[in-house]
Amino acid sequence: MIDWSQCPAVESVPGKLSGAWVFKHTRLPISALFENLGSGATVQEFVEWFPGVQEAQVVAVLEFAANHSKYPDGVPIRPEPVLV
Repeated sequence: MIDWSQCPAVESVPGKLSGAWVFKHTRLPISALFENLGSGATVQEFVEWFPGVQEAQVVAVLEFAANHSKYPDGVPIRPEPVLV
């Protein structure tokens, strides 16, 4: 799990969405970004769909996730299926 406390583009405020990490000055959880990207959306589409979020915030979150992930190639959006 990533410690988002050092990412300047996000905040966690007690009482605001139960303290979930949200894009700063919004009520939009950052999990929405990863869910939308995982469903095939582009960064540009995400910014258009959520006008309170700036593209610079999205880029900052993605860069922070990539730099602080245990995965060297970035955060996997969708885990690969396990073949049984």
